[in-house]
Amino acid sequence: MSAALKAPACTRHLLSGNEAIARAAWEAGIRVATSYPGTPATEILEALSVYPGIHTEFSVNEKVAMEVAIGASMSGARAICSMKHVGMNVASDAFMTLTLTGAKGGLVIAVADDVGLSSSQNEQDSRYWGRFGHMPILEPADSEEAFRMTIEAFELSERFGTPVILRTTTRVCHVKGMVTLGERREVAESGFAPDPMRWVMVPGNAQRRLPLQHERDRALRQAAEVSPLNLVEDGSDKRVGFVTSGPAYLHLRESFPDAPILKLGFSHPLPVEMVRRFAAGVDHLVVAEETEPLIETELKAAGLAPLGKDLLPRWGELLPDVVRPPVLALLGETAPSVTEKRPAPSVFPRPPTLCVACPHLGVYFALSRMRHKVLISGDIGCYTLGAGQPWMALDTTICMGASMGIALGMDKARSEADKSKGVIAVIGDSTFLHMGMQGLLDITYNRGNVTILLLDNRTTGMTGGQNNPGCGRDVHGQTAPEVDFAKLVEALGVRKERIRVVDPYELPTLTRALREEIAISEPSVIITDRPCTLIDEYAKLRPYRVEDDRCTGCGACMNVGCPAISVTNREKVIRKNGAEVELSFVTIDTTICTGCSMCVKTCGADAIVRPGSAAGKEECNP
Repeated sequence: MSAALKAPACTRHLLSGNEAIARAAWEAGIRVATSYPGTPATEILEALSVYPGIHTEFSVNEKVAMEVAIGASMSGARAICSMKHVGMNVASDAFMTLTLTGAKGGLVIAVADDVGLSSSQNEQDSRYWGRFGHMPILEPADSEEAFRMTIEAFELSERFGTPVILRTTTRVCHVKGMVTLGERREVAESGFAPDPMRWVMVPGNAQRRLPLQHERDRALRQAAEVSPLNLVEDGSDKRVGFVTSGPAYLHLRESFPDAPILKLGFSHPLPVEMVRRFAAGVDHLVVAEETEPLIETELKAAGLAPLGKDLLPRWGELLPDVVRPPVLALLGETAPSVTEKRPAPSVFPRPPTLCVACPHLGVYFALSRMRHKVLISGDIGCYTLGAGQPWMALDTTICMGASMGIALGMDKARSEADKSKGVIAVIGDSTFLHMGMQGLLDITYNRGNVTILLLDNRTTGMTGGQNNPGCGRDVHGQTAPEVDFAKLVEALGVRKERIRVVDPYELPTLTRALREEIAISEPSVIITDRPCTLIDEYAKLRPYRVEDDRCTGCGACMNVGCPAISVTNREKVIRKNGAEVELSFVTIDTTICTGCSMCVKTCGADAIVRPGSAAGKEECNP
């Protein structure tokens, strides 16, 4: 973003949708930008953090981020709050009262839906929030529209006194396009004006705001009918006309270049009369929307008869190869078969895995050794990958912070078969601060018998290594107060004797701590303390290698799950109990090994050594 930051007005730059939203928010004169990192929305706040004259923060969670942005808007300043779709669930408590208070300074809520589930646990449709919260929704299809609609969103917000939802999807967020940049507009803050009837939402005051909310709804419906963000593109083939929004428009235009399309940029409130006029000029009206049939349902309620989810899928992106066959079948045509120019190569499946020397590797290796003795409640983060091979060491993953409450529920509802098992909750440092603290308090308050593995890797790793209150640095990398996790969990009710800080590279120590704590009938916390291998704080050592003449091919080191370790195609034959046994060699890729030593601790044959050193176990990275 440095080039865009220094660019003069009216120059064009290649920006992702997230970068375009950030630039537009800055040009619109915002003073405050808040977020919690979550793909596909993370880069909005990251990009904004380099711009001068504004306060930017990764808040502790989306609810707090929303509240900070609301406070700025109440004070007459423009603000933007960004998050991924599931983050809106966390922010919804504050959000749903905004429907009555409205906004003073322009307030834009940028919500990024992960259509296609590239990095999320569900595929919810954030357009529901506009209906639920009586707020307008703008839907860009590409980076240029994301830029223009963000600026328009601030104007709409102040014109109607309401927050505006900018709904994007993964494709808009991460695909780059050319954007024409402008200059920053300085917007004077009017300051906070006490108005209890508006800002203090006790029942009596809230009741008085309801008529204003519905009056605003009527005004927004009229505005949507004439908004230039809603366009009709005429076409010569009137057999079918499409009503669509967002990137689905681009897929339709590619698939049916001659068809009329009504593209909704201002998609809620729905401009029903505009759609009615459009429908009169086509034989079949098809609604193509990602993902739920919101527009389709509203049009049917208005007396129209569009085709929609009875024709197109209710999940995933509406890509050309998805929309073309059913629409052509509607028209009595057959989609041309697509022939591959060359057969797809046969590639060995590579499921997602943790990084080389990731501190979570040791945790899951230890958990996998005691898998039959424990129930393991997981959470959202890099460590969610512990559910896969070779560890298979998670039983549940639901949402941010859920590991705590679910573990307590498992504890309180133990069956006879599970009474002898320990209950473990696995949670990362950023996730614990986001929504896990309340769950731990509930465990201690209700005397739960749960062992918590708090994985402190000193960053928000899953979304790219953002700082959090446990890192001692803010979004700009500046020194900030640092949370002491041991003191924090003690303050939440865990006895000091039941709090351990363990190096996850020290596998015997970690395994012993786990066995001891699950045997105790009270809450306990094991804090693993190693930095993520992808941050500057991590210090690499010399890599390890395998002594072929010592390797027995037992594969114990493979169970750590480190991607630097693999089986070679070489084999050797040894005599064992009078029989010949073929064993595979194991090798370590020294170009990526960081010398963490976890694999060394699994090798009974002392076959893993550093180059130039004698065989045998060595100390781990200090």
